[in-house]
Amino acid sequence: MSKTFTHCAAALLAMTMLAAAPSPALAKKKPKVSGFEPTLPMAQPAQPQAATGGIFNVATGYAPLYTGTRAARVGDPVTIQLVESTTAAKSVTSKNSKGGGASITPPTAGLLSFLNPNALKASSTSSFNGGGNAAQTSTLASTLSVTIAEVRPNGTALVRGEKQMLLSQGNEWIRFSGIIRLADIDQENAIPSSRVADAHIEYSGKGALQQSSKQGWLGRFFNMISPF
Repeated sequence: MSKTFTHCAAALLAMTMLAAAPSPALAKKKPKVSGFEPTLPMAQPAQPQAATGGIFNVATGYAPLYTGTRAARVGDPVTIQLVESTTAAKSVTSKNSKGGGASITPPTAGLLSFLNPNALKASSTSSFNGGGNAAQTSTLASTLSVTIAEVRPNGTALVRGEKQMLLSQGNEWIRFSGIIRLADIDQENAIPSSRVADAHIEYSGKGALQQSSKQGWLGRFFNMISPF
């Protein structure tokens, strides 16, 4: 009886430890970043029929025919079409040149006649040439669904959200926030990123591929102390 009780207790303890231990998928999941968490819809209290005198209730998900199912309330999802393309180029050229000269002719007779005229000549010349070129091109094409976090009286709304992808060589994420006009949302609840004001787009990741593209800590140290 004691051996059976001991075996049952050990099995129960092992099952409890396995249930309490987090799974590998949950342990590797990246925590949410403050400011990009999804916004839940605002709960509307249901009004009793006796208070309104009818069966109509706005809290049941009423949508007018002229607006359809377009996103317009807090918590509604909106698809952001990332169509960002930036090209910048700058060229600077500077050139400067300066010259000067002076000469003194000694008298041919008298105490100073022994001076050599060529030794009393002086001249100076300075020149400077400088140039610089800078060019940058970036393109980002993707889709991201965000939620409306705030609806403002002037017909605009604050949207924010993120998308995380756990890959075999690391994880990547896209974070987005900005201000949109509710009138710019189309029938599919989508809006291009070019119509988003004060847009904040972050595309980054962590893993083996991102680590291999970075310079080592020893190289960064020597770059900081190098005078060249």
